[in-house]
Amino acid sequence: MPAYMIFIREGEVLDPQAMERYQQANREPYPGLDKLTPLVVYGKMETLEGDAADGMVVLQFPTIEDAKTWYYSEEYQAALKHRQQAAHYRVFMVEGL
Repeated sequence: MPAYMIFIREGEVLDPQAMERYQQANREPYPGLDKLTPLVVYGKMETLEGDAADGMVVLQFPTIEDAKTWYYSEEYQAALKHRQQAAHYRVFMVEGL
């Protein structure tokens, strides 16, 4: 079953330099990167219920194990620190149908 990683940015970017370091790190190859498919990357949004998000990213992986391999890789964990410094996010992993 496919798995989806959902990143919801809550509020504006607080540290643009940290965000640039995060984006740069994600351009480098590392485990699991070849298995993800970006489905949504900060596209136009319309809030229908609840609090509005500042931005959203949805990544698709072939399996939940592939998603975990990518997220918990040493390389992504190093990049993650920059994202966490740059802005506040909520991140979810969900198995699809």
